[in-house]
Amino acid sequence: MGTNELRKRDVWQDSSGGKAGIAEKSFYAVFSKKFKGSDFRVRPRPKEFKNIYSKIKLSSEILANIYNPDETWIHGVIPDFAIDNIKTKKTLYVEVKRQDGWVEGKPRKAGRGNAHERSCKFFTPGLLKILREHGKIGNKALPFWVVFQGDIARDPKRVREIHCWYTGYPAHFFLWHNSADGKPLVNHFNKKLKHLLT
Repeated sequence: MGTNELRKRDVWQDSSGGKAGIAEKSFYAVFSKKFKGSDFRVRPRPKEFKNIYSKIKLSSEILANIYNPDETWIHGVIPDFAIDNIKTKKTLYVEVKRQDGWVEGKPRKAGRGNAHERSCKFFTPGLLKILREHGKIGNKALPFWVVFQGDIARDPKRVREIHCWYTGYPAHFFLWHNSADGKPLVNHFNKKLKHLLT
């Protein structure tokens, strides 16, 4: 496809980005209301990891083989949310992933997309270690929670992938089928995750 054709084509990130923003606002609205007057708070876009990659020390051998600019830069990770217990100083990091999916009336290709795959960066040994140290919730649980929203929460292919990836940690993901109803989301947090922060 040529440059002119590409310019005319809809950019999928434009529509999916807007939908993701709505998903995040729904999550924030539910938990800011839930935590009002409690020891818990929800923080959007926590910045404590925004520069973790820039500070990674590399060996002189590795440095000799890569580009090393003189200027400084910021490079890290910013989760969608942090849920803090103000008393215990413990934190659970949250990603809200909204994605289309293969459901009734849609072709199988409607399930393409990789929002759910991008959430897997939190499973990497280095990020797990950093999030666990900062969140102070110990090594027996994951230091993050991923909320999947939209058709992906009902897509027969993606739901199976998610269940496979989270084997042994079912509390750390939630398939939010109906974002107009925050009750199942809050119930999941209360029953399966809240104790990690107390």
